[in-house]
Amino acid sequence: MKNTIEGKIVFLAVLLSLFFACTSEKTSSEKSEKDKEIANKVQDLIGKMTLEEKIAEMTQDAPANDRLGIPYMKYAEALHGVWLVLDYYGNTTVYPQAIAAASTWQPELVKKMASQTAKEARTLGVTHTYSPNLDVISGDPRYGRVEESYGEDPYLVSRMGVAFIQGLQGMGDERFDENHVMATAKHFIGYPENRRGINGGFSDMSERRLREVYLPPFEAAIKEAKIGSLMPGHQDYNGVPNHMNTWLLKDILRDELGFDGLIVSDNNDVARLGTMHFIAETRTESAILGLKAGVDMDLVIGKNEKLAAYTSKVLKDTITKNPKLEKYIDIATSRILTAKYQLGLFDSEPKEIDTKTVNAGRKEHQDFSYEMAKKAIILLKNDNNVLPLDLSKIKSLAVIGPNAHEERPKKGTYSLLGGYSGLPPFYVSALDGIKAKVGDNVKINYAKGCDLLSNSKKGFPAAIAAAKKSDAVVLVIGGSRKTGGEGVDRADLDLYGVQKELVKAIHETGKPVVAVLINGRPLSINYVAENIPSILETWYLGMRSGDAIADAIFGDVNPGGKLTVSFPRSVGQVPVTYLQRPDFIGSGKGQFKDADKSPLFPFGFGLSYTTFKYGTPKFKNATISVDGSTTISVEVTNTGDRAGDEVVQMYVRDDYASVGRYNKMLKGFERISLNPGETKTVTFQLGFDELNILNQQMKKVLEPGTFTISVGASSQEKDLQKAILSVK
Repeated sequence: MKNTIEGKIVFLAVLLSLFFACTSEKTSSEKSEKDKEIANKVQDLIGKMTLEEKIAEMTQDAPANDRLGIPYMKYAEALHGVWLVLDYYGNTTVYPQAIAAASTWQPELVKKMASQTAKEARTLGVTHTYSPNLDVISGDPRYGRVEESYGEDPYLVSRMGVAFIQGLQGMGDERFDENHVMATAKHFIGYPENRRGINGGFSDMSERRLREVYLPPFEAAIKEAKIGSLMPGHQDYNGVPNHMNTWLLKDILRDELGFDGLIVSDNNDVARLGTMHFIAETRTESAILGLKAGVDMDLVIGKNEKLAAYTSKVLKDTITKNPKLEKYIDIATSRILTAKYQLGLFDSEPKEIDTKTVNAGRKEHQDFSYEMAKKAIILLKNDNNVLPLDLSKIKSLAVIGPNAHEERPKKGTYSLLGGYSGLPPFYVSALDGIKAKVGDNVKINYAKGCDLLSNSKKGFPAAIAAAKKSDAVVLVIGGSRKTGGEGVDRADLDLYGVQKELVKAIHETGKPVVAVLINGRPLSINYVAENIPSILETWYLGMRSGDAIADAIFGDVNPGGKLTVSFPRSVGQVPVTYLQRPDFIGSGKGQFKDADKSPLFPFGFGLSYTTFKYGTPKFKNATISVDGSTTISVEVTNTGDRAGDEVVQMYVRDDYASVGRYNKMLKGFERISLNPGETKTVTFQLGFDELNILNQQMKKVLEPGTFTISVGASSQEKDLQKAILSVK
């Protein structure tokens, strides 16, 4: 379009809007010189671009513009290591899946993992990544993407999400430098909140639930971690698709929270305003709706032209006929160019991938993946202290189950790494790890028993024979990427195939059995929980899975992880979560007629090979003003004979308030390591951030009154000690 005076005025208004209005938290005096320099460069570049060139920028992996020297920006996934979506190089570090990383309850580990991931991404030429997943799981494990989340609690997801973003992007002068990349927080917003437990299902919910449960991680990502990019969810929110929802993407995201980065669509979702939501009758209409809502980049993996909305074929004629619409193109293109400048892409030449360079320094990352894996393991049950197994007392060990071993795949990646995983140079299975641990000291009798997705019991006799001739059994069961992950939702939560029958057959041999779960979602493992003495939940532990599992089995590691999601007793309990409002439970009317209402294993739960004793929680000041703060401290003592880790958790409830609240909400946690007999004091802050509620006007307020502060080892009441704080 010709640079008419009218066009220049519109363009200047757009740039001013970008520079000032979209950064509500920053005044012009707070803008750095670098920000101002980038804004000027973007303004100059936009003025030189044709309409076709601007539109060409608005897709992922947009080709470099040689005429104007605009560089290419390569994308990848980075949930638990780099994954180049359409390629498997076989040389990226694969860390524990998000659900396992969160089970460490140590944000600093997630931050370090993300920092290492950023370095690997840069080596591969990647600068824009579509991670982390900040969805709060709403208590429905039928949903396949549970494994990608940090759990069912907004505070925990916030802490893990902020750590991930800070590690991936860097902070301060390191933000987006040569060792860091741009993160994308997804899926905005309320993505798991649907009534059917399916991926992309519509979400009907109150604004209160949206703000209390789903918004906090995104708010923290924006205000604390300065997230550079954001992705809306596939679904609609109360009837309005997220990719055209100006209330979500403009009023809340940009105006209220101050987000000033770029918004990239989820795959094919701009066009889906017509093909899935049936609102737009044409792709052009879909594109205009997305642009007006503020979706800057159209993600179409594989570049299928029939699914693309932001292309010249779709947009050019309409924009040319209605030049006033070009301001939306200018805004979107400006945000994308700003990202490229921030990432330093204009200042460097694209690198060709050198396999030797890519592999250099990876051992440090692989070793850290192993360290994370050891921290993520959760001990769910250990009757009669079957674990850890004593190598001096075992001469033979049966390793049985469909998840005990996996060979390197001919294409794709290992199914026992979870979704959004790259292909590592190697994978250590549970069988591999156990064999390496025991060496020639213990005879290993391996039998698969059954396939994960088969109802055949042909392998049972061999598995039973292996168990009978062994001193103990390690039974490795659960799920895989074939039974869970994006697009693999379930109608029930029992063990797949004939695994339950296999567990029963092995249990009936009378041998001591250790069940090891490798899976991506909570399962209703009632028979296992009732009959097998020891259970380890390991989720997907990454490329060094088997080494960490073997360490836990034989006591070189004392499991200290805690659950970040509740385990249901049956699919009929769904949704199952500790985030409950008051009900009729005291009268019995709030109970199921013929089933236990409590979860099989609750949020925050996890045992240890040692024992811990909690002292009485004590306030620094038990009474504070509404604008004041205090602390609460508790002494924790290791009363056993092994060193171990404990995750101390603090929950808050406003006892009487102007609106309904959850019975308790996590507002603090700390993982500590204690030697036998050692005592440590853990202290939590209590002030506005921990005590506020949303009033009837949806504003955060701290109302005077009493607050029950609960401190302990899990969310279940018997594990918590309470103290009353008064706010005046």
